[in-house]
Amino acid sequence: MLDILYKRIVVKVGTSTLTYDNGRLNLRRMEKLACVLSDIKNSGTQVVLVSSGAVAAGAARVNLDHHPMTLIEKQAMAAIGQSELMRMYERFFSGYGHQVGQILLTKSIMDREEPWQNARNTFSTLLKMGVIPIVNENDSISYDGIKFGGNDTLAALVARVSDADLLVNLSDIDGLYDKNPRENEDAVMIKRVKDIDDEIFAMAGGEGTVRGTGGMRAKIEAAKTVTEAGIAMVIANGENPEVLYEIAQGKGIGTFFAPRT
Repeated sequence: MLDILYKRIVVKVGTSTLTYDNGRLNLRRMEKLACVLSDIKNSGTQVVLVSSGAVAAGAARVNLDHHPMTLIEKQAMAAIGQSELMRMYERFFSGYGHQVGQILLTKSIMDREEPWQNARNTFSTLLKMGVIPIVNENDSISYDGIKFGGNDTLAALVARVSDADLLVNLSDIDGLYDKNPRENEDAVMIKRVKDIDDEIFAMAGGEGTVRGTGGMRAKIEAAKTVTEAGIAMVIANGENPEVLYEIAQGKGIGTFFAPRT
């Protein structure tokens, strides 16, 4: 039996984790993610998935011969790709005996009290019904997520509005390093962060990958948001979704951001 330390976990997975270099969906990884999250849910822990990848999935679906660059093009690809993402998630999760529900949010809605409470009620009801919410920004309507850092900020808001006690940010990097590990062989990973100060922000690099929009700074900002709300956060490599087992059991994978109490 899994000895999981948390009652409700939000897992955010980025575009670079969900897709191959050519932009097409990595179906093997998506299925493994669905398997692990279903198993964690079977253990008694509630899970919420915040999934990027709609723009990349849409571009691959219509065989776009270039990476979407303009805002309008990205919004159109998101409209196509979001249904593709949900179709695959529904297939994989149902194969492990679980129902999913799609929630599309915008940051502007989350900034107002009434929509915030409506979102809280929706998450609460779905989780009580045993449904796994799958969340993305409504990129076809809102440009914030496309323009400014992907779903890292959204995942932090989801962790707060769903009353989670852990946010796991799965990326294409093992955690937070004192310097860019892709450029510095002597970079050291920070295993635990207690206070998110200017020194921690200085360790963040700049932009994200070609397929994704988020960078380390956006993840640290997300960590600051959730830890100030008393929620723990972990940044870890999502190449193998089974790492979620160890994270949920508190085994020191990736970088752990301690919640303020």
